[in-house]
Amino acid sequence: MIFPDRMRALAADLRLWFAPARIRNEGSTPDYRFSLANERTFLAWLRTAFALIGGGFAVDQFLPSLHQTVRTVFTVALLAGGALCAVRSVSHWVRCERAMRRGEDLPASRFPSLLGAGVGLLAVAIAVVVLLGWTR
Repeated sequence: MIFPDRMRALAADLRLWFAPARIRNEGSTPDYRFSLANERTFLAWLRTAFALIGGGFAVDQFLPSLHQTVRTVFTVALLAGGALCAVRSVSHWVRCERAMRRGEDLPASRFPSLLGAGVGLLAVAIAVVVLLGWTR
């Protein structure tokens, strides 16, 4: 059955989040430049998460004239996107590090496309709301 296998794999990945030294048990040590590039990518994802969280606070604080419900929806969407991006960054780091140590292809991910589309749609929605003057 596929579901229990996926759950076991997820549990193994989660253990690596909090005990990253265990990754050394997998495969062989890759070129350090690749591991450091993976770490820089992880940090870039965290910066993106912080930017989304900051955007959520900015919408809440600097667009007080927006209708409360609209402002809350935009704020929560940005904060949730930031949280999701932060969690996904750790998952991506572990998956890439494991693939490099095993000599496998790096894992494919839809997350960048989904994040980009989500941020783009949210930006358009905010622009429409502001341009239409949907205020209290």
